[in-house]
Amino acid sequence: MEMKVKCCALNSDEGPHFQLLSDAGFVVLPGTRTLNYWDAPALAEDLQGCCAVVAGSEPYTKEVLQQLPDLRVIARTGVGFDAVDLETCDKLGIVVATTPGVNHHSVAEHTIALMMGVSRGFPEQDQRVRAGTWKRVAYPRVMDQTMGLIGLGRIGQAVATRAIGLGMKVIACDPYPSMDFVDQLGIELVELDELLANADYVSMHNPATPESIKMMNKETFAKMKPGSVLINTARGALVDEPDLIDALNSGHLRAAGLDVFDVEPLPVESPLTKMSNVLLAGHVAGLDIESQRDTLTMAAEIISGLRNGEWPQVCIQNLKGTTDWKWDR
Repeated sequence: MEMKVKCCALNSDEGPHFQLLSDAGFVVLPGTRTLNYWDAPALAEDLQGCCAVVAGSEPYTKEVLQQLPDLRVIARTGVGFDAVDLETCDKLGIVVATTPGVNHHSVAEHTIALMMGVSRGFPEQDQRVRAGTWKRVAYPRVMDQTMGLIGLGRIGQAVATRAIGLGMKVIACDPYPSMDFVDQLGIELVELDELLANADYVSMHNPATPESIKMMNKETFAKMKPGSVLINTARGALVDEPDLIDALNSGHLRAAGLDVFDVEPLPVESPLTKMSNVLLAGHVAGLDIESQRDTLTMAAEIISGLRNGEWPQVCIQNLKGTTDWKWDR
């Protein structure tokens, strides 16, 4: 039986993983871009007969997973895995892996791009010119303002170095920070409430956990500094979108830069798409040429390694305590 690997992740139809997986004896299939992978029946149908998938942010639900008896590995291009039902994968013996350490610079640059965009009044500035409205509006300078980072892992650290390079003060909250990094860059560690009260820009870089789901809501938005800005390149589930919309409409928040959303793709009828003080992107923060190359290479190496009996623990997000997993059932 052919060992088929499907490349569902967007922009993964070409790259080094094709040759690496082919050399390892796999048949590599490009994604079927005419399909909506957020539709469970379509995703399940397209993955029939596949032993592994190079996955994006499409949802691997219980409904989908139970229809894939040949699936052994979901190799996610990136570090997020909240779209995968880990409990069902555990029961079915499907390995869920991510590709850590390859896209943090891309996410950091994207975060700064969103911040700089909204700081200078985009997208409204662009929309005015396109409409023939010539209006000069002054916005606060970024230099000397405070960046508050929720999460100081690889991505948070990469954002911190760039923010400091722009002349910003950086404060952060993280339960397990690298004190060497904090001390070296002079970052002030604070509790969440203090960060919200003092940051001009709040940037989210923490995982979506049961404790952090909808952590940014009516109550926490009210604690943010009046006129401050929310940037989210982490997970859409961290933010209560109706409460964010209310905070923006009230003027309490000046703007937002968002790459991730509670429902993806973001429905076009969402009020966020109509707001001129909100800069939007489609879950692409971790996607630049370099990170794409490296994450696809790592995904291929994970799949091939698992087939050869390796267990790349740092990349595997489920099957905790498993010692007897085998490719062949």
